[in-house]
Amino acid sequence: MRHAPVGDLPDQYRPRDVPDVGPHQVPPDVVDVGSALLTTPGLVVLHSGPGGGRSSALARLGAAFRGPVFAGGGLASLPAEPAFALARAVRVRLPGHDPALLAEAVRSRVRAGLLLLDDLQWADPATLAALVPLAAHCRVAVALRTPHRLPSAAVDALRAVASGWLAVPPLDPAAATALAGRVAPALPASAVAEVVRRAGGVPLAVTTLARQAARPGHDVRGEAASPAPDADQVGYAVTTALADLTRPARTAMAALGLLGRPADRRLLGAGVDELAAAGLVTVDPGAVVAAVSPYVAEIAAGLLDDSGRRALHRRLADLVPTPEAVRHLAAAGDTVDAYRRAVTSAAAADTTGARADLLLTACGLPGVEPEPAVRLAAARAALACGRPRAAVRVLTASAPLGVEPDLLRAEALVQLGELAAAGAAVARVPDSAGPEQLAARDRILLLVQLGTDPGAATRTAAGVVTRYGPEPGHPGLRAALAAVRAAGREPGWETGLASAAATAGTAGDPLAARWSAWLLVETLLADGRLVEAGQAAEAAERACAADLAYSWQTRFLAARLWGATLHGGLPTLPPDEAARRAADLTDRTLPAAARGYATAAASLAEADGGLLGPARARLTRTTGRAGSVGVLLDWVGREAAWLDGQPEHAVGGPSDGPTLVDGLRRITARWAAYDAGHPAGEAADTTWGAVADTAPGGLPGPPYPPLPVRRTLAAWHTPGGDPAGFTRAAADWRDLAAREEVRCLLAAGLHEPDPSRGVAALLAAEERAERAGLVVLLGRIRRALRRHAVRRDRRGGRTDGALTDREREVLRLVAAGEPTRRIAGRLGISGETVETHVRSGMRKLGARTRTEAAALALEML
Repeated sequence: MRHAPVGDLPDQYRPRDVPDVGPHQVPPDVVDVGSALLTTPGLVVLHSGPGGGRSSALARLGAAFRGPVFAGGGLASLPAEPAFALARAVRVRLPGHDPALLAEAVRSRVRAGLLLLDDLQWADPATLAALVPLAAHCRVAVALRTPHRLPSAAVDALRAVASGWLAVPPLDPAAATALAGRVAPALPASAVAEVVRRAGGVPLAVTTLARQAARPGHDVRGEAASPAPDADQVGYAVTTALADLTRPARTAMAALGLLGRPADRRLLGAGVDELAAAGLVTVDPGAVVAAVSPYVAEIAAGLLDDSGRRALHRRLADLVPTPEAVRHLAAAGDTVDAYRRAVTSAAAADTTGARADLLLTACGLPGVEPEPAVRLAAARAALACGRPRAAVRVLTASAPLGVEPDLLRAEALVQLGELAAAGAAVARVPDSAGPEQLAARDRILLLVQLGTDPGAATRTAAGVVTRYGPEPGHPGLRAALAAVRAAGREPGWETGLASAAATAGTAGDPLAARWSAWLLVETLLADGRLVEAGQAAEAAERACAADLAYSWQTRFLAARLWGATLHGGLPTLPPDEAARRAADLTDRTLPAAARGYATAAASLAEADGGLLGPARARLTRTTGRAGSVGVLLDWVGREAAWLDGQPEHAVGGPSDGPTLVDGLRRITARWAAYDAGHPAGEAADTTWGAVADTAPGGLPGPPYPPLPVRRTLAAWHTPGGDPAGFTRAAADWRDLAAREEVRCLLAAGLHEPDPSRGVAALLAAEERAERAGLVVLLGRIRRALRRHAVRRDRRGGRTDGALTDREREVLRLVAAGEPTRRIAGRLGISGETVETHVRSGMRKLGARTRTEAAALALEML
């Protein structure tokens, strides 16, 4: 590559080339500005960086012109061919040896038409010279890439005669989002947002990244491969543009790509001014340099050869903070120094998340054997952050590592649910081990028993209390005893878990603290104490966020979202927000428990809102259904099948899940049997149905099913159904789950022999279903009302807020007849998100159908 200066830098790109607008004004479209300038003869230059959309803007300019258009342009392979760009446009041989004759020959053919020349940076000197006199007699528009190597004298001459020298602005986030949505309509919102971030408003980069992200198995956050000119259009455009930069500028751009973030200009060297002049970077008043398109910077880094890339990584490692330097040293192949710096920096890290990242990096460096103490520290930090699989990985070695590693590995296996392997790991711990190690061993053995034989765990716990006392000094063992008491629902179990979590936190054992808090949240959810579970989860979520323990944080968040969805909202989390956040959360990389709860919340909200197809598709995509979360997802899937009119798919399922979820499964099965023609009192599953609705006597347990569940099933078990029992159960559900209150009122109305009382129950169910946005149940209630000759012409709107701007935009497109897929493409969001906005608008406007909602929205606009 050449290292000569790039022409006259001020002529590459000038801030005044962008139309000046006020802070709240929308900048004029560059094509509209160019068209206005070309109402008379003149020259308009459209310029942008590589892939910036100048060729598209030039084509739009030609399409808007009313008259003949002569389109040509330069080619990188023929930059010295005389008059080649002009000959392509007028399609005749031209006298390239004489600029004056050349200009006259072109003028005589173009006349009142429009001459378009693309890729002017590849034009020959004769073409550049002929454009000056042509501008006085013809309408000429050209596209010019920056950076370029045109002679400064030629650029000065063109600027002197140009009617407009216009920079094609980058796409704003909304336009980039819409483009990504059109290219890959199925991309989830989080993937689209990452595409837009990396592309930086460069249209060709948006298109390329969106297509890459839509390929199966592709991670949109992955590093860009070295561009191949015959396969990657944006890679070729960037490669040729960067070839026109000096070495310092190319190195600075590559450094931005390797850093993956903005950087101080002192870090990047002497090429920053050249990059800024070419419009490839921005420099803020604080001298922080940011790539206009991070993807372009990634490609620049990919152009380095192996030795150059390693050298630049080593240079950056000496200039960036230590945690970042570790990554650069590892990439440079200096794994020994990377290991040393990672271990040193981990000791000074102020959050568990940062410490875990550094130590896990140190343990994963090729060719370096981690010290045993580093392995132990990495495993502890990984467990505290909720990354048990990483802990198992660093503690796996060809030779035994000792008692302490065995105990940590067993702890990680317990967190993964691999109880047999955990028991085998601690079997090697001898009775001669230290007191702390024996307490840790007894914790593991107790938890393994709790997961496999709860009765035996209760007996073992009594022995533990005899040996260590009711509140052992070992935080983990104390938490395990609290877990056994919680499993048996012994009086005060909630206080025991909360106290164990607080004690462990004070003692510096974040794993025991977070594990105890998680067990408290899950047990409260299982017992139907959703508000309390939400409060506990919110407090734990904040603590985990402060310590950068992302895995634990998302677990607590997802559990809170599930509780809010089932309850019909929580004090700090309205139902619509819970549904939206749950759907967004499922697009992220999550631990299995967090993904399960988030999927259950999003799917149930969609199914209740009438989006049965998206709900069942989301459930189908979710894998790894183990433990209580698997039981929860199974029930949500069966509930969606029942709502979809498929009762044959709503029965059955595992019966060993949390008591509330198991009760909901049985209730759904009763509804499915009723729809299949089996009246109340004929349920095949009578385990809970014959139990008195006031006391759980006769049931195995504890834990016992919540009172609303028992009363609901007792009403179903009564021959012919018990309307009064359903009504009592509805009152019990009111503070637990709004949808189940509606179902009980519906059941009361369907089974009530007295029409007047039946209609009253159905009207109450209708009012509550409208308020909660339960679209499918509302339809069923209204069908039942019609059998009593009660009809509804229009729903009452909800009073919980006006339409948002996005809801208005979606409903406007619905009113225009656009289908969901096309709306998603235009707005750059997923089809499921479109339906969420439609459903929310229907609730707020009191509309029964999306068409009615769109019509009402248009009346408001």
